[in-house]
Amino acid sequence: MIKNAEALEKLDKVNVLVTDKTGTITEGRPSLEEVFSTSDSTVDELLILAASVNANSSHPLAEAVVKKAKESKLTLKETDRFDTINGKGVIGYIANDKVLLGNESLLLDDGIAISESVKEQVAVEQEKGRTVSYLAKGTTLLGYLVIADKIKDTAKQAIHYLMDHGVDVIMLTGDNAKTAKAVADELGIKHFKAQALPEDKLMEIKKLQQENKVVAMTGDGINDAPALAQADIGIAMGTGTDVAIESAEVTLLKGDLMGVAKAKILSHKLVRNIKQNLLFAFLYNVLGIPIAAGILYPAFGILLSPMLAAAAMSLSSVSVILNSLRLNAVNIDAK
Repeated sequence: MIKNAEALEKLDKVNVLVTDKTGTITEGRPSLEEVFSTSDSTVDELLILAASVNANSSHPLAEAVVKKAKESKLTLKETDRFDTINGKGVIGYIANDKVLLGNESLLLDDGIAISESVKEQVAVEQEKGRTVSYLAKGTTLLGYLVIADKIKDTAKQAIHYLMDHGVDVIMLTGDNAKTAKAVADELGIKHFKAQALPEDKLMEIKKLQQENKVVAMTGDGINDAPALAQADIGIAMGTGTDVAIESAEVTLLKGDLMGVAKAKILSHKLVRNIKQNLLFAFLYNVLGIPIAAGILYPAFGILLSPMLAAAAMSLSSVSVILNSLRLNAVNIDAK
């Protein structure tokens, strides 16, 4: 869905695509794979705490945790003073105990230490492309949750097509560096930035624009909205949030990155069609106006009949319309 013609025309000039990971490159339907305890708490106790806090969040990772708790028929606890820390995780209070669930930065900000042995265990999961959320209560690390989110089937094909056609693809994600690298390596993405906050994504796009790059941004979440609005072309996943869709000029209704490649192909063919139409229009006028002005009359005694002039102008319009209609039949498959 393209909101305005200017966006479609400008897509042909895009030479950098900045993309989010979760819900954009990946399916955005994560599943909780495992829960590891690093304390005396049982796995069920950790899952109850994590799901109780996440019940207040609409993030896909949070929904995966809550879903797993419901499948396990666990009873959640009431959470007070819930807060989302953008790019880091969530904090809530359960029975006056502060519960933190998120990445390493969230815990470090609260002065909670993570042992080297736990970091090594977590690194193994992250190198598989999985996301790890630490769970802490008070000042104590209780354990961590391992969440997997499958890469979309067409993501690799779409990214390779764009790179092969002169578009530099950059992945910005709030996830950790090891998980980001695993996903980037699988897709062949050379440039990526991990643990990127919403303001980091915004600043990266501004930096690229200052380098005279024409930047498109793909994303699906509330955190992506500022970057989508700043980019030359904002492209939202139709499977994402309303805020992201509202901030973008183009929406991929199926949430498929192949839509970016197809939109770029269509844009290229549209710009070429516009140039052809201008040629048709100028050709008729360049030939018709001098003859109508009498340029051939002194030598050949030829004047352009008003009827022929009207016919030529009509034919000019018909030529432009017929040429434009050819866009309905163009092949935009990216191969």
